[in-house]
Amino acid sequence: MASNHHDIAYKELFSHPEFVQQLIEGFAPDDIAALMDFSTLKQHNGNYVTPLSKEKIEDVVWSVDATWYGVTQRIYVYILLEFQSRVDQRMPLRMMHYVAGFHDHLIKNGVTKPNEGLPPVFPVVLYNGAKRWSAEQDIYDMIKPQPPGFLGPYQPHLRYYLIDEGRYSDEELAIRNTPLSGVFGIENANKGREDLQVAVDRIVAIITADPNKERIDRIVTRWLKRHLERLGAKVDLSELNSLMEDRNMLADNLEVWAKRERREGEAKGEIKGEAKLLKRLIISKYGQCPEWAQDKLNAADSERLGAWAEHIFDAETLEKLLSE
Repeated sequence: MASNHHDIAYKELFSHPEFVQQLIEGFAPDDIAALMDFSTLKQHNGNYVTPLSKEKIEDVVWSVDATWYGVTQRIYVYILLEFQSRVDQRMPLRMMHYVAGFHDHLIKNGVTKPNEGLPPVFPVVLYNGAKRWSAEQDIYDMIKPQPPGFLGPYQPHLRYYLIDEGRYSDEELAIRNTPLSGVFGIENANKGREDLQVAVDRIVAIITADPNKERIDRIVTRWLKRHLERLGAKVDLSELNSLMEDRNMLADNLEVWAKRERREGEAKGEIKGEAKLLKRLIISKYGQCPEWAQDKLNAADSERLGAWAEHIFDAETLEKLLSE
C-alpha cells in the first residue's frame, strides 16, 4: 500500500498509462497482454474502504478493454505496491480481501449491480524487497492440510500475479529495454555507486531513444530524485531537472557520493579495528569485556577509544576506565 515515500514515488510512476502498459507487456504473461487494447487504459480512484475491516486502501487501479473469443469486455488491473522490508505471508488473504472490497466498491458506486455480474480483475503484486518473494500466490494453497476432494470445490480460490523486481537479471531487463525496465535496473543496482551509475546511464539511453523522450524524461527524473532521497544520497538534487540534459552533473554528484562513502567506510573500519584492539587489552587486564562495556566500545569514536587506551594501565577497574 502507498503509505511511505517510496510507495508514493511508484504510485506517481503508475499514474501514467505508458508505464502501466510497459508493466503488463514486459512483465505479465504474454497471453494476457495480447488481449488488451492499451489505447483504452483508464485510471480509477484506488482510494476506498474495505467492507470487512474499514481499512483504507490506496493502490493503483486501471481498466482496459480486453477481447477474447470475439467479445470485448472491460477488465480492471489492480496493482498492489508491496515495498515492505519483509515478505508478507498473508498476501493471498490480503489480496482476496482487497479484490472483494474493490468489487463491493464498484457495486456501491453504481458501476455494476449484483444481478449484472462482477467485472474481471487482474490482481498484480509489485514487490521490490531484498529477500525473494516466498508467500503463496493463491489463497487455496494456504489451506493446510489439503482438503479432501469433496471439500475442494468449497474452498476459496484467488491467485495474484507476482512481479518480483529482484528476480530479473540485468540481461533480462536489457531485453525489455523500456523506461520501466530501466527503473527496475536502478532499483536492483545495489553493488555500489558505480553500479548505480551504470544503471542510470542505461535508462538515459532508453529515454533518449523514446519517441516521447521529453515526457518520459520528466517522469523518470522525478522518480529518480525521490529514489535517491530515499537512499539517503548526499548529493545536490535541486538542479536536477532532466536526466538527458543534466546527466553529467548527476554523474559528478554520484562520484562525489561514492568517494564520500568510501572515506566514511575506511574511517569506520579504522574505528572498528581500534575497538577490537582495546577489547583485547581490556580482557587482558580485567579478565572480561561484559556486554555493557562492548556497547560502549561500539558507540565510541576514535578520540574516545584512544583516550581509554591511554588510561587503561592507570584505571583500577573497568567501570572507572569507561566512566564518562
